[in-house]
Amino acid sequence: MTEELQTGVIRISDDVVATIAGLAALETPGIAAMSGGISEGLAKRLSGKNVQKGVTVEVGQLEAAIDLRIIVHYGIPIQEVCRQLQLNVREAVSNMTGLQVVEVNVKVEGVVFKEEEPEEVVMRLK
Repeated sequence: MTEELQTGVIRISDDVVATIAGLAALETPGIAAMSGGISEGLAKRLSGKNVQKGVTVEVGQLEAAIDLRIIVHYGIPIQEVCRQLQLNVREAVSNMTGLQVVEVNVKVEGVVFKEEEPEEVVMRLK
């Protein structure tokens, strides 16, 4: 996001929006973890850049689109968790940045059982 004012320009980086979205996602009940996937780990190693795990954003001048890859807790209705997740992320990004969030896409990549840790699910998916 770039905003030109009489006093200067305000820019909000994609990484900032991704961090806000990731934190809002992890605060949503029923979300066990974010899923980074193989390609994200490779991109992190190649670029040396700290990629926000499980979050991809496209930020324009006034709008943002967000893609989330998540792991959910077993036994909780997935559609309800995902709807709440979309709402939480949309509100957090809009409130903190002023951007209009046009879409929040969610891909559920795993389910965590009580005896498993989220990292075990990620390793099983690879």
